Amino acid sequence: MLQISDISARVAGRLLIDHASLTIPTGTKAGLVGRNGTGKSTLFRIITGDLAAETGEVSVPRNTRIGQVAQEAPGTQDSLIEVVLKADLERVALLAEAETASDPHRIAEIHTRLADIDSHSAEARAAAILDGLGFDAAAQARPVASYSGGWRMRVALAAVLFARPDLLLLDEPTNYLDLEGTLWLENFVSRYPHTVLIISHDRDVLNNAVDSIIHLDQKKLNFYRGSYDSFERQRAEKLELMQKQIVKQQAERKHMEAFVERFRAKASKARQAQSRLKALERMQPLAAILEEHVTPFVFEAPEKVLASPIIRMEGVAVGYESRSILRGLNLRIDHDDRIALLGANGNGKSTFAKLLAERLQPQAGEITRAPGLKVAFFAQHQIDDLRPDETAVQHVRRHMPQAPEAKVRARVARMGLSTEKMDTVADKLSGGEKARLLMGLATLDAPNLLILDEPTNHLDIEARESLVRALNDFPGAVILISHDRHMVEATMDRLWLVGDGTVARYDGDLEDYKKLILSGRRSGSGTEAVEVAEPVQSRADQRRSAAEKREALKPLRKKISALEIQMTRLQKTITELDAQLADPALYTREASKAADLGKQKAHAARTLEKAEEEWLALTEEHEAAMAD
Repeated sequence: MLQISDISARVAGRLLIDHASLTIPTGTKAGLVGRNGTGKSTLFRIITGDLAAETGEVSVPRNTRIGQVAQEAPGTQDSLIEVVLKADLERVALLAEAETASDPHRIAEIHTRLADIDSHSAEARAAAILDGLGFDAAAQARPVASYSGGWRMRVALAAVLFARPDLLLLDEPTNYLDLEGTLWLENFVSRYPHTVLIISHDRDVLNNAVDSIIHLDQKKLNFYRGSYDSFERQRAEKLELMQKQIVKQQAERKHMEAFVERFRAKASKARQAQSRLKALERMQPLAAILEEHVTPFVFEAPEKVLASPIIRMEGVAVGYESRSILRGLNLRIDHDDRIALLGANGNGKSTFAKLLAERLQPQAGEITRAPGLKVAFFAQHQIDDLRPDETAVQHVRRHMPQAPEAKVRARVARMGLSTEKMDTVADKLSGGEKARLLMGLATLDAPNLLILDEPTNHLDIEARESLVRALNDFPGAVILISHDRHMVEATMDRLWLVGDGTVARYDGDLEDYKKLILSGRRSGSGTEAVEVAEPVQSRADQRRSAAEKREALKPLRKKISALEIQMTRLQKTITELDAQLADPALYTREASKAADLGKQKAHAARTLEKAEEEWLALTEEHEAAMAD
């Protein structure tokens, strides 16, 4: 059991945690959530003893082994498998002692303990963990020094998972994983036999890998049983109840104050007035509910809709110098496509994105782009390209040299940076603020195609939801590379799999892809789920085929549009009825009207449900027809 008692903590003079307490039962798998900067990583440092709390204490059972991911694996000449095996310090010590021990009893004890900790299967377990994180047998034999920082972080993660600590602390582990690694880690954590605390902004990880949520909010720790979706429901109910209590208390205070003011001077009522005064003094005002507003992402809409396809490839190959990474690309991207790229890191997703953004030129084949096509490209590594000593305003002014100051600042504000932050140098901005600035700079020219390569690494859950809404509102085409499954499912319509040296359409959904990954087959190996992109038709054939398809689907689209209008009206009706039914006085003043309104709402809800079912069926029919 992990016991957190009355702890307080400051960082750089700022109070982050204020007399917070929490009990975490042994075996709990909990997600630690909260807005960026609230102190989640600080709490981890207090638990590990790397930071002393101002007040209170953290206690764990004696001999509890606490494990967390190192900054990165050391750049030694040891192979990956050797580094991971060395993470089990007890096994290493026992094996070393076994080499020199001479006492028969001690030798027996050593081998008994080695059997108890499954030492004989250690190498197989280490290899399985490394494989799950993207290292095949050949990669596991290479020295750690041959890998870059991001891959070394994976080795460090593999090491702590192999050590199997009693309390496992994971701080944003998916930031350096691809979707395949994230799916594997999610499955690993869900089956981990000991206590886990994981800081994550990945909604799917928090829904599938943990059984509890710890919310760090307003400097306090609040424990919720269940997944993240369950936490959101519980918190919404709690906030609604608190709001009602605040309104009720304010009304009660107002009534008492009016009574005191009216009767304080009257001798016959003086005693009651004094009594009410004392009651007012004892009444502790309920804390106001502080829900921080998340500034929305805004992507400028393209000035005009381009004719499809906006990009067309015929027999394209791309790579670096004389080496081709991807070959035989016969693809098209339409003006409103929403495509997520799947595939393990190293398979060529970023290479393909750079090809689309003209950061790389084709080595073979032909690429045709629509006249006037504007492409915006965002990649997480570009954060390092910001000028550290320039403010957001200065960055934007470079792109708008002739614009007046007010217009420049208005554009920065649309990126989600406050007045204070827009005059802060880039080096002092948080990761999320830098990401907002970069996305804003990339989309200044109102692109027709938006390419996002891992855009969520520095965003908390609320900011990710804001990005989801912005992508859904953006009318142009989007290509997304992301390990955030929720974002992919909420914004993308099509999946392309990058693997085996090419890019192909994936006909399953992400649940199918998860099963494919967890079955042990990496991206590109599950050919039964992949359909190679069709050969490109001639332009005349494409135009004729597209025109015929549009004409044939007109009646279907008309039905879908009519249903969407009906659903919008019904949703508005239900919202208006809910507002009327929320008035408590209605049930005592006009009980019959309340009953009638309830019936109207039920009828509207049933009609909406039928309309949604019909809309879904027709939409699926339309999508299937478009895919043919």
